[in-house]
Amino acid sequence: MQRLGWTIVIPVKTLIRAKTRLAAAAGPHREDLAVAVAADTVTAALSAEGVARVIVVTADPRPAAVLAGLGADVVPDPDVGLNAALRAGAASATGAVAALQADLPALRPRELTRVLAAAAEFDQSFLPDAADVGTVLYAARPGVAFRPGFGGESRARHLSGGAKELCLAGVDSVRRDVDTIEDLAAAAALGLGPHTAAVARLVLPG
Repeated sequence: MQRLGWTIVIPVKTLIRAKTRLAAAAGPHREDLAVAVAADTVTAALSAEGVARVIVVTADPRPAAVLAGLGADVVPDPDVGLNAALRAGAASATGAVAALQADLPALRPRELTRVLAAAAEFDQSFLPDAADVGTVLYAARPGVAFRPGFGGESRARHLSGGAKELCLAGVDSVRRDVDTIEDLAAAAALGLGPHTAAVARLVLPG
């Protein structure tokens, strides 16, 4: 498998919009949880082999400051939709580009490395989420148009757009995005990153 110098683009919502489906369970810790999850995602992405750069796209100064402090480059979100945000981030990238969801608190660098190595074999590719409905990663090789189609039933959208679905075993931490308290518990079973673990103790039952 080829190993390219990937730029990873990670969109981060403003905190007023982030993790709203966790509001009832997280209560006053919702914003802290959203920042922590993004921090663990960015930290793991920066540590993955073959990743040259991580670009965070956000309009919120709080996660922007935290994630820049971890080593990410931050660009402003044009606030015209998720896929537009991803394209804005990719505009300053060179070489291979991958869009990665920001809510992967159990993300393991070695598993992301495997996904990116597989993605390097195809012009466009994607990894579905754990439910096989959405998408957690969309990738494009150098010189290939970057056409992310995130949102809703994006697995079907990426398939219809000609992207190759990556069918890999043993990459559960990459596929485990978090929208609900049940998702967070499932991520905790895989092993949360340190930022999320500190907040999850205040949120998860027991």
